[in-house]
Amino acid sequence: MDVDMEERQIQARFVTKLNPPFKAPPSAITIPATVTRLGLSTIVNSLIKAGDPEWETQPFDFLIDGELVRMSLDRFLLAKGISAEKTLEIEYIKAVVPRKEEEPSLHDDWVSAVDGSCSRFILTGCYDGFGRVWKGAGVCTHILEGHTDAITSVSVINPLGDVTLATASKDRTLRLWKMDSEGVEDSPAKIRPFKILRGHNASVGSVAAQASGSMICSGSWDCRVNLWQTDESSAEGDSVSVKKRKTKNGTEEPQLEGVPVSTLVGHTQQVSSLIWPDRDTIYSASWDHTIRRWDAETGKDVSSIICGRPFNCLSVGGEGSTLVAAGGSTPILRIWDPRKPGTSAPVYQFSSHTSWISACQWHSKSWFHLLSASYDGKVMLWDLRTAWPVSVIESHEDKVLCADWWKEDCVISGGRDSKLRISSGVPVL
Repeated sequence: MDVDMEERQIQARFVTKLNPPFKAPPSAITIPATVTRLGLSTIVNSLIKAGDPEWETQPFDFLIDGELVRMSLDRFLLAKGISAEKTLEIEYIKAVVPRKEEEPSLHDDWVSAVDGSCSRFILTGCYDGFGRVWKGAGVCTHILEGHTDAITSVSVINPLGDVTLATASKDRTLRLWKMDSEGVEDSPAKIRPFKILRGHNASVGSVAAQASGSMICSGSWDCRVNLWQTDESSAEGDSVSVKKRKTKNGTEEPQLEGVPVSTLVGHTQQVSSLIWPDRDTIYSASWDHTIRRWDAETGKDVSSIICGRPFNCLSVGGEGSTLVAAGGSTPILRIWDPRKPGTSAPVYQFSSHTSWISACQWHSKSWFHLLSASYDGKVMLWDLRTAWPVSVIESHEDKVLCADWWKEDCVISGGRDSKLRISSGVPVL
């Protein structure tokens, strides 16, 4: 039986949704039943190269009936109950693996926060109390000065024009900064916050912006979620005071201070992560083992997801931007679909990490792809169509504390090794 299986041949046709020059001839060919993903990739590259001598070899992944092949072909067909007697249709896509590891961008302490939502720059937060703006690998254009303790979370509020940035810190404050993202100098420009937000009585661990940019929310070790106005003028419910701050040359300039517009109360332990995906909805994750969905207008706790362990991170995306991904004090990345009844049970679980998960983030343009970062020193890229990571990035020398996507085809991450790493050329789309 084993000998027969080893000699067995299968009729297969390779198809793709990729544009030329990625298309192989559509005719069926005979391939070994025991071929693996690497072997399939070799076959497709050979088929394309036969019609295009200038073709350069590319890594591919393969789908059968919408599921990624992660074992030998015969084992996959047996596991899925798919007949090998008829011609198989095998779809190939670009393998989601980084093409290049950029040079590290060095910081003076742990890189605890990163935001890649603006394609023009990367925003990082560091345990030395400074925020930094990077145009690319090793190119720091701005330094944000003002916090008196470690920065724990960062957010880009306005990605166009004069950018507004938000930072959260262990010094119990949030700070807002204005920056001209086009102004690049030979040495980093040092900027001060235009507004300080006070209202938490413990370390602030997370900040997230409303899509319009008019408000942000913050989560703290005081178990509360505060909502804030981001503009420079006073709004209803937003008490803004103006104080004088001495500059280095001895002159005084105004310094705005704001207090919360409202507070969401319900968590019983640290609020570790926040998402504000649309105008009316805020998601919060906490060490009290819950993810809560809030009505931002009324402040009411609309629904909860309960897990048996503390949460560290949270992301909303995937199909219809409705899937909730979260990780925490276990090596398992879990995904829930709130649209389905009985949402206390995750619809996906990924368990390839070996330590706590510190960050997770959906790709903004893909229903299938997301990333996770862990204290095991790895960043993993996931595709919902397989239980195994499609790529493992091991560029850090210590715990990875934060990670995000940048420019749609780059993975950015920061860690205890005091480095921002950029893994570029990740062909998700």
